[in-house]
Amino acid sequence: MRTVLGAAGLALMALGGVLVWDQATHWDVLIWLAGAVVLHDGLIAPLVVAVGLLTGGLKNRGLLRGTLLTGGCLVLIALPLLLRPLPTANPSVLPLDYPRGLLISLAVVVALALLLGAGRRWRGRTREADVPEK
Repeated sequence: MRTVLGAAGLALMALGGVLVWDQATHWDVLIWLAGAVVLHDGLIAPLVVAVGLLTGGLKNRGLLRGTLLTGGCLVLIALPLLLRPLPTANPSVLPLDYPRGLLISLAVVVALALLLGAGRRWRGRTREADVPEK
């Protein structure tokens, strides 16, 4: 199964390379891809490892790490929209308030994490109450 999946992955990579090479701006795409690799290996991966090491001794560290990773992904997705040049010639292009949307999304993630943490704590207390005393 791994061999089939690996062969399919290599075939898709080759197809992607051919499609990129046929574009007029293939060098721009290749520079963007190289920048993505440098950004991932030079910034994102070390940052994730550092956060993992710093939160290693905390309670609910899995929940905290998941919350931080989700928030970081939301920021990375929103970053190009937040850093876009202003104003645009066409007012219908990207007309939404993206900083407000990002803040709302981050607040929802934090609220869900707090609810999940509270649920785990409550469930832990009820389990302790169910255990008969010896």
